[in-house]
Amino acid sequence: MNFSEAVLIALMSLRANRMRSMLTLVGIVIGVMTVITVVSFISGLNDYVAQKIFNLGPDVFTVTRVSQVITSFDDFIESQKRKNLYLDDMEAIRQTCTECKAVGASVGARSRVKFGRNYMDSGIQGYTHEVPNILGNELAAGRYITQYDVDHARNVCVVGADLVDNLFPYVDPIGKSIMINERPFEIVGIGIRQGSILGQSRDNWAMIPISIHQKIWSARRSVQIYAKAHDEKKLAAAEDQARQTLRARRHLAYNAKDDFSINANDNFLQIWANISQAFFAVTIGIASISLIVGGIVVMNIMLVSVTERTREIGIRKAAGARRHDILIQFLVESATLSLVGGIIGIVLGSSIAIAVSWLTPLPASIKWWAVTLGLVVSTGVGLFFGIYPATKAANLDPIVALRHE
Repeated sequence: MNFSEAVLIALMSLRANRMRSMLTLVGIVIGVMTVITVVSFISGLNDYVAQKIFNLGPDVFTVTRVSQVITSFDDFIESQKRKNLYLDDMEAIRQTCTECKAVGASVGARSRVKFGRNYMDSGIQGYTHEVPNILGNELAAGRYITQYDVDHARNVCVVGADLVDNLFPYVDPIGKSIMINERPFEIVGIGIRQGSILGQSRDNWAMIPISIHQKIWSARRSVQIYAKAHDEKKLAAAEDQARQTLRARRHLAYNAKDDFSINANDNFLQIWANISQAFFAVTIGIASISLIVGGIVVMNIMLVSVTERTREIGIRKAAGARRHDILIQFLVESATLSLVGGIIGIVLGSSIAIAVSWLTPLPASIKWWAVTLGLVVSTGVGLFFGIYPATKAANLDPIVALRHE
């Protein structure tokens, strides 16, 4: 019997015993489906995080009072005791960081933005003029805030696409005045549309000079400092210079921990990678249980098949089939049975991932390596758990097998 004939017999067996075959494949289907679904979501989130959430650029780092990623309650309590960062700290870094090409700062608040009778609750960002260039932000129209605007605390602003859509649906907003916290601000620029992150809009914002922001919401708020190194290779040196400057200003002892946080793109992505890998490992463990259960069920069904086909095995041996031929036949049948379960699991897992990504903001990305892994693992399960039934069939005595009723 050749390979294709063994596969054909396995498929005919599946067709002849549909209900038994479906129940046999449940464990493998669930295991492979779980792996494909989770890998699709994790891959989609990895791409999403890298492109939209932590896309600072390879030569940019941030300095914040509190770490932007807190992984324990103790870290949260410790971070709340830290001193604020102020514009003086930004100026100190600007003067001492020789590896920094540009240094800026921002601070945030929320307020109602009004134009006529229309209004929206939006995030109000106070920026120094360097920040948009450091972050590589783009404009759809107009200009960004300038050094002159910051120095003279001018009432000018740049707005996001959501404010344009809701407050100025039929007119050009450039040059118009909006009310932010009951103060008039002239619109000088419009940000390019950025879309949303997990259902949260990235276009509902207004940017004003940090000087006027601090007049409205107090200068005692902690700022976030942005710094851009001369190039990617000098990023680590720039971070070290900024760290030394802040530690000296805060009079920290040599062996004391930093009471501020410095992060770059790689730090954020590494933290996210650790989280996603841990989640993936747990999921793989759960899926492995399903695959083992499915493999045991496949083995039991193959043992039943050997018993049902004992006389057939005897006839084949009497006709000249070798032990090796019988072994290969049942291994191919077991692997084919599991492979069919793997294919069903891949189809269901991919369908679930695509459906969820369509119906919710959760992104998904189906990877070909995950599909290949699903096929290889399901086939491997069939081969491994099919060894015992195949060996039992190959070792049958042809005389005893022919007498079997």
